[in-house]
Amino acid sequence: MATRIAVLGAGMVGVCCALSLQRRGHTVTIIDRKPPGRETSFGNSGVFSRSSIFPINGPGLVRQLPRHLANRHPAVRWRASLLARPLWLAGFLKECTSASLARRSRALDGLIALSMGLNRGLVAEAGLGTHLRETGWLKLWRRTDGPSLAQAEAGALAAFGIATRVLDARGVAGLEPDATGPFAAGLLITGSASVDDPGAIVAGYAAMLAARGGQILQAEARAIYRTTTGWRIETTVGPRDADEVVVALGPWSGDILRPLGFIVPMGFERGYHVHLAMADGCGPRRAVYDVDGGYVVSPMAAGARVTSGVELAARDAPPDFRQIEAAALSARATFGLSAQVESTAWLGARPTLPDSLPMIGPLPGERGLWAAFGHQHIGFSTGAGTGEIIAAMISRESTPCEALDFSPARYLGSPG
Repeated sequence: MATRIAVLGAGMVGVCCALSLQRRGHTVTIIDRKPPGRETSFGNSGVFSRSSIFPINGPGLVRQLPRHLANRHPAVRWRASLLARPLWLAGFLKECTSASLARRSRALDGLIALSMGLNRGLVAEAGLGTHLRETGWLKLWRRTDGPSLAQAEAGALAAFGIATRVLDARGVAGLEPDATGPFAAGLLITGSASVDDPGAIVAGYAAMLAARGGQILQAEARAIYRTTTGWRIETTVGPRDADEVVVALGPWSGDILRPLGFIVPMGFERGYHVHLAMADGCGPRRAVYDVDGGYVVSPMAAGARVTSGVELAARDAPPDFRQIEAAALSARATFGLSAQVESTAWLGARPTLPDSLPMIGPLPGERGLWAAFGHQHIGFSTGAGTGEIIAAMISRESTPCEALDFSPARYLGSPG
């Protein structure tokens, strides 16, 4: 039966949820304070990554803790505000076991494998094919043990059926002739793809939804509460009623659920980006992760986008640009890039639950209220699959992949 559904959040996850629901005949309204794709989904590396199945809080993180405590590692930095969330931090570290990593990787593999085909289909359906590059996703190592690390990762990914090519220094130079590492090894994840404007992709998906009769309301959702017939959303432009509500507000999801009694144990993997000019055509040919440099650089419509490593901090902590400044300096030297395009780096907060898995499913004890958030740094890759899971659940269908590990009930009991 068709229902009126409000989706709170116009990022990749929210827009994909709305599209999947609309496809099943539901009447959908997206509500967000900003236009589609202008918050967290705007600032990523634009990669549809088939290989992002290993959360950062695995056994390797524990081994590297002494290095991270010094707060000099380019891939992971932390701020004092992180210590204000001791329960999240304890839960995050508790998951750093081999058994936990294996379980969570299987769950993420199912979600990402589902999403990859859906992403390509949505790009084509929305007429956005000119933004898509089928050139893979490249990881590079400078270290002398890079070849063995690349081989080990290739083997781990092969166990999930993920195709890769291990590259020596000559192979790296053949794919990225402007890279001057020197790089000892590379790993090309051949089943991945990337886009040159992530914000435009989300906006294009939303435009397709609107063209098919969906509504996009630019307003801030201030509160939600149950009515006799469903749910009411209080917004900055007045109330809106719906039969069911999907909360896909990314790092702000916990705020709107707290008055209902749900305490979401959310941390934040903050990330920065800048664009560097690609003078004379110099720069990366595809999205490249410089593992030892701790940054990703990807050719975008606005220039070569350099994204920093993870900054573990409070969502609204003041920015600290030292991490992205170091990354940009390294990327300029490595790829022959020119001056920074914008005056200030972009900063976004990626929502992360202690197990680094998203919440996808019904909120316990609240009929018609659904969670679709907590995708850490892979929401751009996994939004499409999340949308299909949520839409299947709401429409009383079988889910297209196993979703038990994403259940909100693992952290949220009935509201008290």
